[in-house]
Amino acid sequence: MNIRCWVGNLTMIEMFRNRLPILVALAAFVLVVACSPKVGSKEWCADMKEKPKGDWSVNEAKDFAKHCLL
Repeated sequence: MNIRCWVGNLTMIEMFRNRLPILVALAAFVLVVACSPKVGSKEWCADMKEKPKGDWSVNEAKDFAKHCLL
């Protein structure tokens, strides 16, 4: 069965395959953002202490100093 949709000659499966990488990237982004602790929280400070200092961004270093050291 070959179902044609309104976009040219693409089948529904072809349209899904074309958008699959975008959907996967979007889902991964949502999971990462939704699961990360709030900046300045105890969990965030603990995560930052475990993270190698060379991997910190300038903003992360400022936030760490502001929320976790003072």
